[in-house]
Amino acid sequence: MEHVIQPLILFFTCMMTISYAEDFLQNPDFEIPPSNITTNSQYILLTKANSIPGWSFNGTVSYVTSGANLLFPRSGGAHALQLGENGAINQTLRANTDETYNYVVSFNLIPQSEGCANNRTTVNVTLCENPFRYRSMAFSLRRNLTANLWESHAFFLGRLGVDESVDIRIASVKAKNSKDGNNVTCWPMVDAFNVKMNPLPGWYSGNALANGDFEVGPGFFKNSSEGILLDEEEDIFESPLQEWAISGTVKYIDSKHYKVPQGEAAIELLSGDSRSDPGVRIDLNLNTNYTYTLNFTMGDANNSCVGDFTVYVQVGNNIHNFTMRSNGTGSASERSITFKSEFPSLIKTPIILYSVRESRTSYGVLCGPVIDNMILEGSDERKIGSYGWRIKIHDGVSIFSMFTALVMLMV
Repeated sequence: MEHVIQPLILFFTCMMTISYAEDFLQNPDFEIPPSNITTNSQYILLTKANSIPGWSFNGTVSYVTSGANLLFPRSGGAHALQLGENGAINQTLRANTDETYNYVVSFNLIPQSEGCANNRTTVNVTLCENPFRYRSMAFSLRRNLTANLWESHAFFLGRLGVDESVDIRIASVKAKNSKDGNNVTCWPMVDAFNVKMNPLPGWYSGNALANGDFEVGPGFFKNSSEGILLDEEEDIFESPLQEWAISGTVKYIDSKHYKVPQGEAAIELLSGDSRSDPGVRIDLNLNTNYTYTLNFTMGDANNSCVGDFTVYVQVGNNIHNFTMRSNGTGSASERSITFKSEFPSLIKTPIILYSVRESRTSYGVLCGPVIDNMILEGSDERKIGSYGWRIKIHDGVSIFSMFTALVMLMV
């Protein structure tokens, strides 16, 4: 029976964790050109007469074609939009499924020149679900996070049910490049909007952490090898990395271009980029009567990131540190902590992983330790009469083992 049950569990687990990526937006990569184009210019100013299919706009917006002096990511094709003075574009995403899902968007942010590639190229993404509920976040290029001039970012769009919708607006933020006295205004370019539909969080036997393997996050671009930057987000309900709050800057990496210890995705902690130490956090209701074991994998991304890594794991008020020597070739090791909750079950216990030591690849890009495959188990061993029984805790929910139930029925 055991050999039958285990494949079934794996099958249903895979079915529940499937994420869907498709073109929820019209013309997401701007490869369908504006109508009524009458020039071969690299920059074409959009007007009412030559608007961009699928998108509405206001202010100064230009349709840009890549060239020898302006290269775009392969994931976005040969065209992008530049948002100039008061420039903004928007489109409404409408859920077209029979169930409720979480939606996350990834996009490329591109500078108009190399001189505008460091904190001088910024866009503001705003979501409006209704006239009374909206939120926004600014995304800026930081230049030392990828090997290219451009970066890929992600933003949580929301939890949408049948026929629900959200309006997405991307607007320019004016920035000056005063380097060498040139005082050039830097206007951002955007490209390749990729919306991914994720199932709602699920908990599975043997792990109290939903998305402990970090498989549920933003959608990767087919031809991109740089990963996706996850900016700071304290609210787990608005995080692009499902169930995890984000501090500092974390890079979401895929197994096609990086060494991922398990599955298709993992996170890389990038120290040295912001005032906050890069890391992830989850808060759980734990039981003081139980002993918990937290297991995780720590490694490097096989991206020539050489150095000594230190990962700090904070559980409640207690901090543990784990170190490893990275040679940048994809090494990994399993780590473990055993603890008891110090807080009453009604008070959530924070579990935080972060890094503070700055590391760089051989080509100068910030890098750091890779974290994957986090598993939290809680148990209480007791003796009642002649029968032993075990309870596992999953985020405050007690699950009696099947073995105990069968034994009691046989008595």
